[in-house]
Amino acid sequence: MLTLDSPKWSELKHAYGPASDIPGLLKQLQSLPSSEGDSEPWFSLWSSLAHQGDVYSASFAAVPHVVHFLSQAPSKADFTYFQFPAWVEACRQKNSVPIPKELETDYFAALAKLPFLVAAAADRKWDSGFLCCALSAIAASKGFGSVAEAVLEMNPEVAEEFMEWFYNR
Repeated sequence: MLTLDSPKWSELKHAYGPASDIPGLLKQLQSLPSSEGDSEPWFSLWSSLAHQGDVYSASFAAVPHVVHFLSQAPSKADFTYFQFPAWVEACRQKNSVPIPKELETDYFAALAKLPFLVAAAADRKWDSGFLCCALSAIAASKGFGSVAEAVLEMNPEVAEEFMEWFYNR
């Protein structure tokens, strides 16, 4: 995993240019902050690394760090710790964004941990939002980007509408 003090971050890109600001934002995730509203550091991470469905070289370097912090306390981590890597992978697949060679191994290793982290969070209380993010993380980790994206849009009402459409098509 690219260390947070590596000068390579300034060579990576995000939505607004060089990603030299990303390590400082990622360090803040150690305390597992909430992502509710426009909370930092999540607001800046999302807008820089997964901006309107676009992902960047720094996105792929950030995912292993997000998953690392998630792995410290999966039953306490905010839903976004599951949602963020799932969304990055769904967008990568949808837009055919190449991963820099030097980031591939760590990126895919981080995604591979997601099903185990979902299982580790099984004893916590889940609302429909957490459920969607957890299921999306599993789908993304297994290479099903379009399913990951669809599941992120699912909630009980949408599921009912989908099932009605499905049975009446």
